[in-house]
Order: sequence, then structure tokens, then C-alpha cells
Amino acid sequence: MTELALERSALVRRGLLLSWATLAYNGIEAGLALAAAAMAGSVALVGFGADSTIEVSAAAVALWRLHADADPVRRAHAERVSLRLIGGSFLVLAVYVTIEALRMLSLRQAPDGSLLGIAVAAGSVLVMPLLARAKRKVALAMSSSALHLEANQTMLCTYLSAILLGGLLLNALFGWWWADPMAALVMAPIIVREGWHAFRGRSCPCCPR
Repeated sequence: MTELALERSALVRRGLLLSWATLAYNGIEAGLALAAAAMAGSVALVGFGADSTIEVSAAAVALWRLHADADPVRRAHAERVSLRLIGGSFLVLAVYVTIEALRMLSLRQAPDGSLLGIAVAAGSVLVMPLLARAKRKVALAMSSSALHLEANQTMLCTYLSAILLGGLLLNALFGWWWADPMAALVMAPIIVREGWHAFRGRSCPCCPR
């Protein structure tokens, strides 16, 4: 095996490890966020939990893409399918979050405070940037748009965590019931932008199409 092939094999192994770590973390995060959402009646937590579920799916797609790396034909097919699948799921999520947030605002439905939700969001603000940076390095080294998208999705989870944390804290500290659905509405255009770029195959300007 050539030195270049060995280097690429090492990148694939690192990418697999990072994808498994993301899958495990986001699986736990999704369960905790949805449990907190059920207890507090928080649409922002529902959206965040659903996003974590999509992140699990994205990690699974990344695993499939990495396993296909040795075969150039399978690799190209995996790139195209991965971008479409992940991009489409983001657009569906954005529609759901928007509808639920508008419903809560129209009904003036106030969520309860959620210490569990605050803890989950704070943990993601700390963990997600580390995973995203590591995965982005692998994606750039492999010139993979699909893997770059998955890294972007992990970084998006950081932004959503920060927005969610702000909304939950404002509701818990000041009783601003509208902060939760407003936080969800702030999430929606971010999700749409990322999903649309992915669906159009434009997730990584520095990677080949």
C-alpha cells in the first residue's frame, strides 16, 4: 500500500471514530432533550431533540460514506446521496419547528422551566465545537463534501444549543414565555439555509462537486 493510501486509510479510521462518537453523544442528547420537552412543554426543546435525531442519522450516513471510500464509484454515489438525504431532512425539520413555534405564540402557550433542558443545551455548547472542528479537518483532508456537511451539521448543533440555552434561561429567570418559541423561530432559517445548500450540493465550497 502506498504512503498516500496509508494516509487516507488513517483519515478514514479517524473519521469513523468521530462519527461513532457523534452518534453516541447525539443519541443520548436526543433522548434527554425530548424527555425534557415532554416535561416542560417546550417546542424549542422538541426542535433541538429532533435536530439531535437528525444528527444521529447524519452520523450514520457519514459512516456509510466512509465505508464506501475505498471504491471511487461507491464514494461518488455516497457523496450525492448523503447530501440529498441530510439536506432534505433539515428542510422537514425547519417546517415542523416553525409551525409549532407559531402555534405556541398564537395560543400564548407558556412552557415550564427545564433544568434538564438547560443542562443538555449547556453540555452541547461545550462538546459540539470540539467534534465539529475535528471532523472538518478530516473532511477537508479527504476533499469530501458529504463529510464537510456532517461537520457543518455538528457545528450547527452548537449554534442551536446556544439559542436554546438563551431561550430556556430567559423563561426560567424572568418568566418570558415567548422566549422559547422565539428561540425556535430563530433556529428555523439557520436550519433551512444549511439544508438547502446541502440539497443543492453546495455544502463545501473547497470540496469537489
